[in-house]
Amino acid sequence: MRSATIQSCTSSSASSSSAFPHSPCLTSASGRCKFSPALLPQSISFSQRMSRCSGVHLESCFNYNLSKNCIIASYSCGWPETQSLFSKQPHKKCLFPLGALVTSKTQDVSSATLIGEERIGVLLLNLGGPETLEDVQPFLFNLFADPDIIRLPRLFRFLQKPLAQFISVVRTPKSKEGYASIGGGSPLRQITDAQAEELRKSLCAKNVPAKVYVGMRYWHPFTEEAIEQIKRDRITKLVVLPLYPQFSISTSGSSLRLLESIFRNDEYLVNMQHTVIPSWYQREGYIKAMANLIEKELQKFDSPEKVMIFFSAHGVPLAYVEEAGDPYKAEMEECVDLIMEELEKRKITNACTLAYQSRVGPVEWLKPYTDDTIIELGRKGVKSLLAVPISFVSEHIETLEEIDVEYKELALESGIENWGRVPALGCEPMFISDLADAVIESLPYVGAMAVSNLEARQSLVPLGSVEELLAAYDSQRRELPPPVIVWEWGWTKSAETWNGRAAMLAVLMLLLLEITTGEGFLHQWGILPSFR
Repeated sequence: MRSATIQSCTSSSASSSSAFPHSPCLTSASGRCKFSPALLPQSISFSQRMSRCSGVHLESCFNYNLSKNCIIASYSCGWPETQSLFSKQPHKKCLFPLGALVTSKTQDVSSATLIGEERIGVLLLNLGGPETLEDVQPFLFNLFADPDIIRLPRLFRFLQKPLAQFISVVRTPKSKEGYASIGGGSPLRQITDAQAEELRKSLCAKNVPAKVYVGMRYWHPFTEEAIEQIKRDRITKLVVLPLYPQFSISTSGSSLRLLESIFRNDEYLVNMQHTVIPSWYQREGYIKAMANLIEKELQKFDSPEKVMIFFSAHGVPLAYVEEAGDPYKAEMEECVDLIMEELEKRKITNACTLAYQSRVGPVEWLKPYTDDTIIELGRKGVKSLLAVPISFVSEHIETLEEIDVEYKELALESGIENWGRVPALGCEPMFISDLADAVIESLPYVGAMAVSNLEARQSLVPLGSVEELLAAYDSQRRELPPPVIVWEWGWTKSAETWNGRAAMLAVLMLLLLEITTGEGFLHQWGILPSFR
């Protein structure tokens, strides 16, 4: 009988805890990166937040009409025919404290116990990207039509799609230039397909035959299309794996909300047991893979020890963190600490900093901004900079054009003489193997907390470290406020915003009145000429 390796959270998990300082500063004399603690939901303190080591169970149901013109990427190996004993295992939580590096230690478990007659599927979730220049405008429309990307006040939500259409049309020419500069389209789909195939191979090598599917949020193959293929393949156990190392409302959260909306009215999907791995930035394989890439790129500099390690992460609106409890900032800072700790074990003690890129719209996003930070580092005399795209595992427009072109030019103009960039993980073997381990470790949780169909239809409620987060932005959007609240009494940011808008409107009305009547203060003071 073949043997499979699987980590049982109740018996063989291990972690190497480390305490991280969080005093606010950019860099320290010792070269370590330090950050101030982010605001999390009130029910979780920063020092006490716990992280699930495997997966988070979801039980919902859905239905969606598939576009008939699209090809679904799926990767599989043969199904076993042995009897399944897996679903009978009890559910137990496995929690790690903040700052713990999740290691993967395995024990032998028979294939029959692991999979039996079940058909296992893995759904990889990603952003998606236009594959040709003609795809750019509809892709941008899909992106900005997502209420988790641009949140409008309740009274104006009917304008979501018209606004998305307007923004996509306005931004298309510049975006086309960017995509043209990287070959005429995003390579994200090809890279994600390759990651799916390598993950399938790695799972098969670990005696877990599975089909791996790719579901994109804003372009083909859409998540809905992947789900329809999963149904056609009669998958009985599904692991949902967002390809975002850190959890955010605007990335993994948006995809999970989409799954929730799809998971409502389909009896087959009600019975298909599934689990979600919400984030995996703490995993040892991921941390070591990132450290390997950084160490390799540092060696390309003439003086590696003098290079500033510059982590650049995708930004999110500040309101998501401060008002909605998005753990993204805290997870990002912890991730950087874990990577720097791994580098210190290798006697690499370079200074580092973290900044956020790709902000969109007039609202405030997480700071410091990447462009502002690069200029500031140049003023401080930094001469060598190694950019690390920390929130991306695949090359796409934000690494190939925004970082490699725009930020490189800005760095050179700011006085930084030596520039380098760490490649995205892509199909790096240690990374892929660790993802496979994460899938295997989550399998005991698939269906372990199964509920009745009636309960399943209520909401998508994962367990563990993201329970409080997803409870904060339910399907009715009662808890997650828009960046600008419709009206709020008191001395608040919202009041200041709306007072400013009211004042601007009043000034415009007075100006229009003076122009049409020829009378008023501006005419009396001679600012506007009189034509009488």
